[in-house]
Amino acid sequence: MNDTLLRALLCQPTDYTPVWLMRQAGRYLPEYNATRLRAGSFLALAKTPALATEVTLQPLERFPLDAAILFSDILTVPDAMGLGLYFSEGEGPRFERPLRDEAAVRSLAVPDPARELRYVLDAVREIRRALAGRVPLIGFSGSPFTLACYMIEGSGSDDWRTVKKMRREQPALLHRILETNALAVTAYLNAQIEAGAQVVMLFDTWGGSLAFNDYEAFSLAYLRKVLSGLAKERDGARVPNIVFTKGGAPWLAAIVASGFDAVGLDWQTDPRQARALAAGRVALQGNLDPAALFSAPGLVRAAAREVLDAFGAAPGHVFNLGHGIVPGTPPDSVAALVDEVRTYSRRIRDNATRVS
Repeated sequence: MNDTLLRALLCQPTDYTPVWLMRQAGRYLPEYNATRLRAGSFLALAKTPALATEVTLQPLERFPLDAAILFSDILTVPDAMGLGLYFSEGEGPRFERPLRDEAAVRSLAVPDPARELRYVLDAVREIRRALAGRVPLIGFSGSPFTLACYMIEGSGSDDWRTVKKMRREQPALLHRILETNALAVTAYLNAQIEAGAQVVMLFDTWGGSLAFNDYEAFSLAYLRKVLSGLAKERDGARVPNIVFTKGGAPWLAAIVASGFDAVGLDWQTDPRQARALAAGRVALQGNLDPAALFSAPGLVRAAAREVLDAFGAAPGHVFNLGHGIVPGTPPDSVAALVDEVRTYSRRIRDNATRVS
């Protein structure tokens, strides 16, 4: 198996910088759009293991990536809690029954992944079989706070005003949601690991929307709770974990010190500062601006080199975008990016070896 990603996440030396991309299976690929059309809806695509396997593998057929990431959605957990997930065309995810009162919150229960989320676990198993050891499979979940944002607001938001109103007026209620979510996310990720996920990642997409003094109490504390319950190995092999808070730069030191194996960085974070904080003990993932992929291929290659130069040749870097691929991204730009990361990072390492 190509285990370059696994070694990089554990800060072990690698011949080149491994690369995978958030949302690498998605709407920028014509083959994904064809499969999505065949499925009939996004949820049907995500909830049909054979189709989820098909789209998970599609980017690996085009690009020499170093990992596959499970095709799913971060909102599978609250959907399994009975909140009624649905998608409105052009409007993103919505819940039929958002959490707006104490009775709804108190009735919230941790779902059994083997029952309510079996379709995800079946997809993990099917993807692992289809990969046949080619590259590692990454499983994932939304973070407790990010899930809570959608569960309370009922949809996406520019300001999360309903969530922040609850934080001010009923903080104990918000903490109860977060406690339940932390238990649910832990069980869900452990079930993915048992089914065959070789890396797990927590997407704290909206943690960065919190006020500076709220991040620790309402996001990072619950990320740590999940981490404390995560399986760290399966069948004698380490299962590395990654945390990614979009907009997390103000709390970077605390995130790096939180105990995760790797920290994802968005494009507004200074890789050199992150490297100094990580001190070779925590791997870093990132952090090209996804909008850079709309440039001509030569400029995409230059942008990749800038990121690689900033992180340097030391072990413990996984190349990724600072967030997910944007729909409409040219596949040729992705091809140029992946090729440049592979070739240029080898050159960086060779030069570092000669100097030393």
